[in-house]
Order: sequence, then C-alpha cells, then structure tokens
Amino acid sequence: MTAPTTAPLTGLRVLDLATLFAGPMAATLLGDFGAEVVKIEHPSKPDPSRGHGPSKDGVGLWWKMLGRNKRTMTLDLSKPGGRATLLRLAATTDVIIENFRPGTLEKWDLGWPELSAVNPRLVLARVTGFGQFGPYAHRPGFGTLAEAMSGFAAITGEPDSPPTLPPFGLADSIAGLTTAYAVMTALAARERTGEGQVVDVALIEPILAALGPQPLWYDQLGHVQPRTGNRSPNNAPRGVYRTADGTWVAVSTSAQSVAERVMHLVGRPELIDEPWFASGADRARHADVLDEAVGGWIAARTRADVMAAFEKAEAAVAPVQDVRDVMADPQYQALGTITTVDDPELGPLRMQNVLFRLSATPGAIRWAGRPHGADTDEVLTELGLSPDDVTALRAEGAL
Repeated sequence: MTAPTTAPLTGLRVLDLATLFAGPMAATLLGDFGAEVVKIEHPSKPDPSRGHGPSKDGVGLWWKMLGRNKRTMTLDLSKPGGRATLLRLAATTDVIIENFRPGTLEKWDLGWPELSAVNPRLVLARVTGFGQFGPYAHRPGFGTLAEAMSGFAAITGEPDSPPTLPPFGLADSIAGLTTAYAVMTALAARERTGEGQVVDVALIEPILAALGPQPLWYDQLGHVQPRTGNRSPNNAPRGVYRTADGTWVAVSTSAQSVAERVMHLVGRPELIDEPWFASGADRARHADVLDEAVGGWIAARTRADVMAAFEKAEAAVAPVQDVRDVMADPQYQALGTITTVDDPELGPLRMQNVLFRLSATPGAIRWAGRPHGADTDEVLTELGLSPDDVTALRAEGAL
C-alpha cells in the first residue's frame, strides 16, 4: 500500500486525527497525491462519517470516499500509552491534522509545545468551527453554523423565502480545500526555515472568502446583498428555465457578447438596442423582460433542442443535472471525473476521481476507505513496537 513513486507527495507522512469532514477531507486530498496518510480513530468511537448517509451491507459509503488512500488505526489519546504512541508517531510525521475543540490536545499534554519538541519540523493543522481564540472559540462548531454566520444563507433563496442552507457540507468542503492549501503553504515555508508551524483554520473564514467582496461593498457603500433567487445582480438573463419536456437548463450571460447572442437566438434582437442592455448590471434591472423572452423560447422546446441551439449560437447553457445525469455525462466521462475503485468489502465502487490532473506526477486512488483500525498492528510494528508492546497498549485500552 505505497504511493507510486511518481506521485508528487510521495514521502510525506500525515496523521489524520480529525473527524467528519473538513479535516479528513484535507488529509484525503493529500493522500490522493501520494502522501502516506494514517487515519487515527478512537477505539470505541470511530469517525462519525462512517455512519453518515446511506450504507451498503452495513458499510458506510461516505467513508469509502473520505477514507480513501488512508491506513486506519485506533488510539485513545487520553490514555498514557495512547499519548506516548502519538508522540512516537509525531516524531517521524510531517503533518498532523486535528479538529478537537481548542484546548483538548493541551488537556492530554499533546499541544504544540509537546509535539514540536519531538519534531520541530512538524506542521500541525488545527481545524475548528471558530478558530483557536476569540469569544466563540470553545463553542461547538459545524459547517451549518458557518454557512449561517458567513452570510451565505442570507443571500441564498428566493427574495420572499427564508434564508436557505445548502443540503451538503459546503463550508466543510471549502475549509477542507483551504486546509490542504494551508498545509502545503506551511510545508513550503519549512523548506526555507527548516521549522514547522501551527495552521489555524476556522470554518467561518474560508466560506466568507468564497462569498466575494461583500465586506468591501458594505465598507465602502453600505451595500448589503439581498436574496435574489437564481437571478444575479450583475447580469441577465441568468437563471434556470424549464423546457418543454419538463427538464431544466441553466443560462449565463456574464459576457456582453453572449447576452447578445442569446437575444438573437430567442428572436428578440431588438432588445440589444435598448440603452439598458449595454451593461450586465443594467440588464439585471430588466430581468423580468429578459427572462420572459428567454424563458418563453426555452419552454417551447425540448432540452435536447435547446442545448443544440445554444451550442450552435455559441451561447452559454448547461443542463440542470442530478447524479444520474452526472454519471452518464460525456464531458465528465472524457475527463475521468468518476472513476472505479476496487474494494475488498463491497467490490467495484464508482466515486469522484482526484481533484485535478497533473501531466507529469498525477495523483491516484489506491484504495477506498478501510475498516476501523484495520492497519493498527502494521503501523505500530513499523513504528518499532514489539508484539508485547501492542498487547500492553490493548490491555490499557489505548488501542
């Protein structure tokens, strides 16, 4: 179970102490490109992601994706033997990713002073809801709270409807991507300084960055972005439109030339000559007129006909797809976005491939998420522990 020697992160050792999504996702992204990742879980309380969502034959499917390319072992860090074992692991590790509430590692005498003492080159990535300090630092933090606090929910939904939360882990996913980037940044700094450092990622911050210049708008103009449904304040026509066969397509006219092509396509070229058509913001203020023109034209045609006509006109359109469509989509197939992974427990599994393609040193999914604690003995043996040492740790309840 070793990474291909061509993988760019081959030789990088990562301990994944985190649970649920943001921290483990960051470790998954590192593992996808060759890092040796060891997932450490509590002996009797596995990562809750193993039980999230649908399962097959009692095996959680979400874990199969989130746990891919990771070896799994158990360790109770609150036990003396667990603490000592983690310090031994940390001594030969490049990165530790954790998402305990601030102060938890310190309570076990496993804070930054202790970890960096055994390995000054270590990078410790700490992922929490609200960060390591501040008035909310010790509150329970989840992605849902970040989606609410950041302003995302406030601008999502129809104008006359309640704020809308995403039906998936949006804040966690953005924070997972951010954590992987932060870890690589810290490792790049280590190349110059020779020393590791602490990475502090708060779920409430990356999603705020993804929302764009809202703080700047408010600071300079007092502008508060309202809920506009599928419409954009920056261009029109923009939104989803129902076709004659009961499906939906999404249209974007972020470029002026594309907006003009759409008007020619739907038989309303005279709108191009309106003074307000010359800018996206002005078009957005006349969205009712434009939506009526575009929506009416699309409603009279099947999705296949709409897609073909838009493509011929070089106008921007996409089908609104569910997962069934995604699995069959020819562009995703061409990119290899969905790949098949052989799994000893469940057989062939189809899941998202690695996040991007590198021409010379590509990543790969070497295996799907493994059972709880499957590699404990192997990892500890590699660490230099004898069978008697492992037996003693089990007797203590540390494994």
